Amino acid sequence: MAFVGNLLWFVLGGGIIAWLLWVLFGLVLAITIVGLPFAMAAFRISGFAAFPFGKELVDARLLGEERILGTGLANFLWVVLAGFWLAISHVLSGISYCLTIIGIPFGFAHFKLAAVSFAPLGKRPVTTELATQARNQTAGIELQKRRIDGT
Repeated sequence: MAFVGNLLWFVLGGGIIAWLLWVLFGLVLAITIVGLPFAMAAFRISGFAAFPFGKELVDARLLGEERILGTGLANFLWVVLAGFWLAISHVLSGISYCLTIIGIPFGFAHFKLAAVSFAPLGKRPVTTELATQARNQTAGIELQKRRIDGT
């Protein structure tokens, strides 16, 4: 089902345009030295924007990756400079798609893009199954810690 949704999204729902705009945005950011971390995030978002169905956005720490020092500050700068406006544009697009019955899945895709556009640094788009498994594993570890600590 995710394949069909991704195919329809890419061809009819604006996925190809979203992908192209995010790639171009990433290239513009990559030109500057300061924008390189943001360019990597934009390229990551471009893949998510092209094929959002069957994927979720998770914190990289859930996947066992270390958080890079300064990610919080970089996300703050992203939100102030671009993330807020990008998220608003995706929310408005999602609302407009949801006004029609056929466009509801595309509206939900825009809502997912709003979340990833707001603060993308330190997050990874992964399959829904991997995201669920990572959350369950983290919850199991937390449960074990609470049992040992007695809290």
